[in-house]
Amino acid sequence: MTSRAAGHDDATRTLGEADFAAPIEDRYFEDYEAGAIYEYGYTTVAEEEIVAFARRFDPQPIHTDARLAAAGPFGGLIASGWHTGGIFMRLFADHYLSRVASLGSPGLDELRWPVPVRPGDQLRLRTTTVETRRSRSKPDRGVVRTRAELLNQDSLTALSLVAVNLLLLREPGDAR
Repeated sequence: MTSRAAGHDDATRTLGEADFAAPIEDRYFEDYEAGAIYEYGYTTVAEEEIVAFARRFDPQPIHTDARLAAAGPFGGLIASGWHTGGIFMRLFADHYLSRVASLGSPGLDELRWPVPVRPGDQLRLRTTTVETRRSRSKPDRGVVRTRAELLNQDSLTALSLVAVNLLLLREPGDAR
């Protein structure tokens, strides 16, 4: 998998989207604004990666055997949905999620794989910050809900989910 995204010399931004005002190394809860949309990409998925992941974690013929997969319901080899989730997580961590304020996640909602990922697909990440709210029980942090999608080269959605992340506040005493 190769990735080109914001902050790298070979950066590729899609649809002219702007990036966060704060760099990922100095991004806190206050930097996430509801309604903000960002896109990062592209990552190319290789057949060898699909097969290697599937052999280890999801050994179904549609993921591991190109010959058998060709006769299967998808007409060819496809990536495991869990592999697609791993690709999402890499792009999400590399470009959207703070490197200094992330406190983990209690989970995610609405995980879907509407279109399979195939060898050679180029994926990009689109994030929409859906909600930001300060924690009621812990005043040093907030909760960010993000609608995330992996889109392929044809702008078809290969993965969609809503991520829930806990992030430290830059200024915990600030009542903004």
